[in-house]
Amino acid sequence: MSSMLSSALRNLPASSAWAAGALSRSLSCSSQFQATAQPKTKKTLGKTGVKNVVVVEGVRIPFLQSGTSYADLMPHDLARAALQGLVTRTSIPRDVVDYIVYGTVIQEVKTSNVAREAALGAGFSDKTPAHTVTMACISSNQAMTTGVGMIAAGQCDVVVAGGVELMSDVPIRHNRKMRKTMLTLNRAKTLGQKLSLISKIRPDYFAPELPAVAEFSTSETMGHSADRLAAAFGVSRLEQDEYALRSHTLAKKAQDEGLLQDVVPFKVPGKETVTKDNGIRPSSLEQMGKLKPAFVKPYGTVTAANSSFLTDGASAVLIMSEEKALAMGYKPKAYLRDFVYVSQDPKDQLLLSPTYATPKVLEKAGLTLGDIDVFEFHEAFAGQILANLKAMDSDWFAQNYMGRKSKVGAPPLDKFNTWGGSLSLGHPFGATGCRLVITAAHRLKKEGGQYGLVAACAAGGQGHAMIVELYPQ
Repeated sequence: MSSMLSSALRNLPASSAWAAGALSRSLSCSSQFQATAQPKTKKTLGKTGVKNVVVVEGVRIPFLQSGTSYADLMPHDLARAALQGLVTRTSIPRDVVDYIVYGTVIQEVKTSNVAREAALGAGFSDKTPAHTVTMACISSNQAMTTGVGMIAAGQCDVVVAGGVELMSDVPIRHNRKMRKTMLTLNRAKTLGQKLSLISKIRPDYFAPELPAVAEFSTSETMGHSADRLAAAFGVSRLEQDEYALRSHTLAKKAQDEGLLQDVVPFKVPGKETVTKDNGIRPSSLEQMGKLKPAFVKPYGTVTAANSSFLTDGASAVLIMSEEKALAMGYKPKAYLRDFVYVSQDPKDQLLLSPTYATPKVLEKAGLTLGDIDVFEFHEAFAGQILANLKAMDSDWFAQNYMGRKSKVGAPPLDKFNTWGGSLSLGHPFGATGCRLVITAAHRLKKEGGQYGLVAACAAGGQGHAMIVELYPQ
């Protein structure tokens, strides 16, 4: 399938000139950086008999490159800071919250239910239930939609959802032979039995099992998959570098103009107060071009410069029924409307979920691509984003792989990730989904739009998409 996909897609109308020209135009277009309120008169997506669910507020502590200011903390410390930031910003009484759900990917063994530990640390009642979900890079998306489901079902009125990741300190295990020996040793009753077991230990038993951002089913890293995906869709190294530069440039502009309103300061114990993301670093195509391939060597196109970096961070959003929010005097930011989850082949289509999820969520909501005012897509790799845009704009791919009669079309870049994305802002695996949703809400208000579409890919060949509707101003 891979070779067939590669050869066929290289003949698609989309060429290197398409992305280079589009990215160049988007960078030179001042409307990319300036909010121009445009009145909308589109229908609302509210449904008779279905409870409206709103996001009241969303925050995140600054996303930092792993190994920097958060390096000595634990995941629940970051999640606690996000929860406290949400409480401070909204003044929500902690005892009003019915449920807390958090997403994470690389779980700390000591705090496997990080939602519960963070909630207790943030001062929430020990009577408030909390649980943790994991779904790779869409873990906080799952946390949010779990909350939406609870509210829609009438089980809760107020849910806090979020996500956290601390890549600075990930679990490193003894290998299985050593683990088995140590567990057996723990059960040994006599000195002779213990000495017998110890005598069987060999030098290779001490080799640790290091974590890797890799697929269990294929043993392939996501970077390797991204490289193959970019090659299959004919995405060049230059296109990827141009897109990554765009992401960092837009993020820097948004940061300087104070548009990243979801960021709350975090006083790191014993250290400085962190106030902004530290991975936003606009460079130049010349400098980016000097980097060597990071995964497929020596001819790959994915490098450190056009990939998202290992990131520490946490996020939190306050979700309510519309009725409860208004009764408490809150002005919601947006409705959380239709959403879908999708799954594909984790080998050849690992990162193509936005292509599959976008038309499904649009059809579910009764919208077209032209109805969407802002797009917030997760940027795992520049090659992954550009491959998805090409796939979405291909009738051939739609007909041969998606069972559709025609393509859905590619989102216009002047509406696409215009405040930066995961490549520049950072990607704490479990926390990114909340950032996408609250950014879409903020952009809708700033730019005068009504509908936002959030989409993300995840390990395992899974993905998520959601429609966000601006709350009436």
